[in-house]
Order: sequence, then C-alpha cells, then structure tokens
Amino acid sequence: MGAGKTTVGRTLAQRVGLRFIDSDHEIEREQGCTIAALFSRLGEAGFRDIEARAIDALTQLEGIVLATGGGAVLRPENRKALHERGTVVYLRASPDDLAHRLRNDRNRPLLQQGDARAKLHELFRVRDPLYRETAHFVMDTGRPSPALLTNMVQMQLELAGVLSAADRRD
Repeated sequence: MGAGKTTVGRTLAQRVGLRFIDSDHEIEREQGCTIAALFSRLGEAGFRDIEARAIDALTQLEGIVLATGGGAVLRPENRKALHERGTVVYLRASPDDLAHRLRNDRNRPLLQQGDARAKLHELFRVRDPLYRETAHFVMDTGRPSPALLTNMVQMQLELAGVLSAADRRD
C-alpha cells in the first residue's frame, strides 16, 4: 500500500503497449462501491473473498500489467496464481517511507484507526515474507520518483527477457 504499484504499473503498461489493470479498481467497478465501503460492509474477510475471485480471473488474462491491492498476497491461492501466471515485481518500501507517503491519505481502510505508522510496521512484518514468496523480482523503492522507479522496473524486466527493448514506446 503506497509503494507505487498503480503509478508504476500504469506508466510501464503505456510504455510497452500493454493494457493496465488495477485489481482494486476492477473490484470497485464490479461491486459498484469503494474498497473502503466493501471493508465496512463485509469486513476484511468478505473483501478478501471478492479479491481472490478477481485475482483468479485477472491472472488468466494475457498482455496486461496488473497492480493488486497490498493485501492480495494474504491468500495462498492469490500468491500461487500471481506467481505461476505472471511475472511479479515486488515494489518494496520501508514502513517509514510508506508512512511518509501516506500521511495525508484517508482512503486506506487499514490505516484509519490507531497509529498508522505502527500498523504499517505490523503489515510489513506479516506481508514482506509473502511478497517475497510471490515475487520473481524485488525492487527496493527508496524514494525515487515514479518515473525513475518505472525505468528501474522496465530495465529489470528487459534484462530478464520478460520485456524486449523493442517494445518501448517512450
């Protein structure tokens, strides 16, 4: 959450001519309400059920760049689908960097109660091993601009042969 998945994913997709999909936006469109409203109405477990169905369907598509919600890796079936059906890049950001980036964001349901920084540290403790298990590549984000981070991801994917330099549109 807040690592840059949507921004980097959208920019990368535009550069290489692929369709960009954000799983949270797809869920909101399908459900007709915000993720925050789903959390409020269904609780986290109910939301995760909907998310798992969306991840299963979206990972079966080809020619896309997919950004998932930060908690998508909590379900083993999501980790398996993501890892086996695509090339996963984990944009790894420290909890303190995320706290700085998200300090004014009121649209993150998991950060709206209590100490947001402490919650981010706890989420990182639980999720970092799951992200690492799912990912083919781990990119430490630090504090580069979104454009620089996109360049780093694109170069890593080109070096690995996942993308071709000929695909560039920038």
